[in-house]
Amino acid sequence: MAVRQYAQVVGVVIILIGVVGLLLGDQSLGGLLNIDIAEDIIHLVTGGLMAYVGFFRQDSGLLRSVVGGLGVVYLLVGVLGFIVPGLFGLLPSEYSVVDNLIHLTLGVLGIAVAWLLKGDDRSATA
Repeated sequence: MAVRQYAQVVGVVIILIGVVGLLLGDQSLGGLLNIDIAEDIIHLVTGGLMAYVGFFRQDSGLLRSVVGGLGVVYLLVGVLGFIVPGLFGLLPSEYSVVDNLIHLTLGVLGIAVAWLLKGDDRSATA
């Protein structure tokens, strides 16, 4: 999967997660996933940023930087979620193991896609 396609698909999925979270309000989804306003807003912002560079930017360097940078952020959140589940009081509800595994997966995939995949199908300098 090209970096651009990854940014498009993952960006849209993360936006949808944020929207669903806002509709459900502050609660735990089946006891497995943490849902609260702060996290929903972060999902909307990070998903929006990823979708924006995936759909509307032509600069492959910027695309890789955003995908890789957000990968690092999600990886750090996943690791911190195991150590400090409430992220130092930033979240009203603590992260579950499932939340942390999802963040770790997004982090590793983002880093791998941004820095290990060669080429991009529409790469051009803007």
